[in-house]
Amino acid sequence: MASVSIPACTSTLLLDIEGTTTPITFVKDILFPYIREHLEDYLSSHWEEDECKQDVHLLKKQIEEDMKQNRACPVHAVDQTVHTDEEKAIREVVENVLWQMAADRKSTALKQLQGHMWRSAYSSGRIKGEVYQDVIPSVKTWREQGLRVYIYSSGSVEAQKLLFGYSVEGDVLDLFDGHFDTGVGAKVDCKSYERIAERIGCQPEEITFLTDVTREAKAAEEAGVNVVVVVRPGNMELTDEERAHYNLITSFSQLQLMGRA
Repeated sequence: MASVSIPACTSTLLLDIEGTTTPITFVKDILFPYIREHLEDYLSSHWEEDECKQDVHLLKKQIEEDMKQNRACPVHAVDQTVHTDEEKAIREVVENVLWQMAADRKSTALKQLQGHMWRSAYSSGRIKGEVYQDVIPSVKTWREQGLRVYIYSSGSVEAQKLLFGYSVEGDVLDLFDGHFDTGVGAKVDCKSYERIAERIGCQPEEITFLTDVTREAKAAEEAGVNVVVVVRPGNMELTDEERAHYNLITSFSQLQLMGRA
């Protein structure tokens, strides 16, 4: 695949994580299974702690919002092995979290709890964040060229910082100027990219967004952001129309910055 040039007016690169900086398999085969396997034990161990209480409170608010919007929610089956109110409450939270994950929900409540669980896994060394080999050298080059580099992911800001702070390449957090998650809006909403530009302090056309998801690419384009679609092993197949429309790269090293050496 040939090199792709991005406009000379670009001052900022905005990077997606899953399928862009990091293999989808890391998220699907390592991070998500960790949550499913350790969720009930984690809640039982941390139930009385303020952070966990806040996580559960957010999840309950999300459930209320889902019910108002008539979204499907898990039906709580009567579990004869559950005896105490705390055990029942934990079981309900577990059911809801597993339901949201199965539905690939991007709710802030879900992402916050996941981030807190991953923090203990990363800090204990049970998990290390995976990044493609071309990512760190390319980001270093972009920064040397005077560009700012931000992350925008559906995963919480905390989860993002854990991935790059405990990566297979070591702590590489200082390579990034900042992080955005769904707190700024959904990645398929063009307004989210306008808000990011405003918070960074630049115009949308000064940002180039790298993602593997064309729905996100379309939303960014609608906001006036430049887009490059990243094609990695295991990513969703693009249609012929999408391949014709978007600039495509298979490695960050293919990105050329016009007007910069």
